[in-house]
Amino acid sequence: MNTRTCRQALVFFGFAILSFNGAKAADAFADDSRQPNILFIMTDQQRWDCIGANGNRLIRTPHLDRLAAESANFTHCFVQAPVCVPSRISFFTGRYPHSHRNRVNYTPLDRGEVLMQSRLQEAGYATAAVGKLHYFPPTVMEARRTGFESVELHDAVTSLDRFSDYIAWRKQHDPQSGIQHRTLASDIPVGQNPFRQAIDERYSETTWTGERTRHHLRRLSLSKKPFFLFSSFWKPHSPFEVPQPFDAMYDEIEIPLPKQMTLDEIMKLPPPLRTLILRFRPEYETDRERLQWMYRSYYGAISHVDREVGLILKTLDEAGVADNTIVVFTSDHGDQMLEHGLMGKNCFFESSVRVPFLIRFPGHVRPAQYQELIESVDLLPTLFELIGLPEPYTSQGKSLAGLISPSPRHYVPRTAVFSENVIPEVITGTRESFEFVKGEGIRGTRHPDAKMVRTKRWKYIYYPDGFEELYDLETDPDEMSNLALNDDFREQIYEMKDLLLHWLTTADEADQIAPRWLAPEP
Repeated sequence: MNTRTCRQALVFFGFAILSFNGAKAADAFADDSRQPNILFIMTDQQRWDCIGANGNRLIRTPHLDRLAAESANFTHCFVQAPVCVPSRISFFTGRYPHSHRNRVNYTPLDRGEVLMQSRLQEAGYATAAVGKLHYFPPTVMEARRTGFESVELHDAVTSLDRFSDYIAWRKQHDPQSGIQHRTLASDIPVGQNPFRQAIDERYSETTWTGERTRHHLRRLSLSKKPFFLFSSFWKPHSPFEVPQPFDAMYDEIEIPLPKQMTLDEIMKLPPPLRTLILRFRPEYETDRERLQWMYRSYYGAISHVDREVGLILKTLDEAGVADNTIVVFTSDHGDQMLEHGLMGKNCFFESSVRVPFLIRFPGHVRPAQYQELIESVDLLPTLFELIGLPEPYTSQGKSLAGLISPSPRHYVPRTAVFSENVIPEVITGTRESFEFVKGEGIRGTRHPDAKMVRTKRWKYIYYPDGFEELYDLETDPDEMSNLALNDDFREQIYEMKDLLLHWLTTADEADQIAPRWLAPEP
């Protein structure tokens, strides 16, 4: 028997054991109300520091603050990719992007990958999703294929009604649904823009997502089955459209804008990143009114989501299932929000890769603020340990259940966290060989991923063209001074590269038993 045949036999044996254990769990818990429910709430593009409980004294998030006080609040959670689809797939598979291979948006999920909701469904859970799933293709059929029984989708502001239940609903209920507010508002100065709160709050995507989540909570709480409900809000992702009264909630507040790099600091960055920052520098220095409006709108969008989270938690209480429901709150990645002169994500600065991460489970999770470094892939093994299911063999995460238990068990903290991204041409200076294939999405012929490793003190980024960044987070928490060009730090760079190499090799060990290895030899 050759090596590959042995590997396949071992994998089949492993999956047989997993299926047997899953079947036993399903039999044990199918009619047992004590089996915990899971409510997984995700926002899109929310920075870790945009919750009052995490130290932001300006933003108004009373319901998230309450949830944080009742939860294990991890202040150092890092996503595995600072872009939507790869990050979300890592949450749901417990695997890194170079393993699940969803490296960019609009790429179909490998059909060999098995996601969290599918495993829960096999174990007897009722599963449902509301809002932004962001799988490709963005269809109900794909959502159901991956394990969601009930689905109400809204993946993008540009979605067609045949792909978005929200857009179809709004067309039926909002008298102004046909007005192209974004088109009308283009090129109008902020202070004169009559369309900034054009969409009535009752018909906004945030309110719709909250209302439909509450509907499914009430429905699922009456079932004899335990449930897994994924509630995913589009906001605070741009565009900065915020309905009343949230659009004006911060109008009287002067929000401190982030300090910017000096020209000398910018010139020490990799050339393409340097060019990108310099391109937007004039706008940052001159249009302060627009920048204040962007921050106020971003905060307003988060406060709107916060209100909906509060209503969702109230429904959970009213349904009488709060004490037996694990509540998770997080985001798929952050937002630069003008730090380093940038907007959006894709970079590896803290504002882009660090997200809020809350887990509440009364009586089973010790409420506290935790400073440990954790990753988004840790969610899946943590949830499975909390509900008593075996961790999937393909998981590359680390369960936090022992750490957050009311009676803490042995837990070896991470010494480093990792992230990766297929950096666009504007960052690396290279052109990816991507093409859009109808029915398949974006197909890439090569994937020069940039890699990040971060310890408590240091952050190192390696780019495919040999560019490097190194930051001392102890003396430079704002990541303003790139030390990679300083020969005094070559030894530190070597140490960080060793961590990257060790991560890639050990993560690949888990990848050897992923379903794709079951494919027949060519």
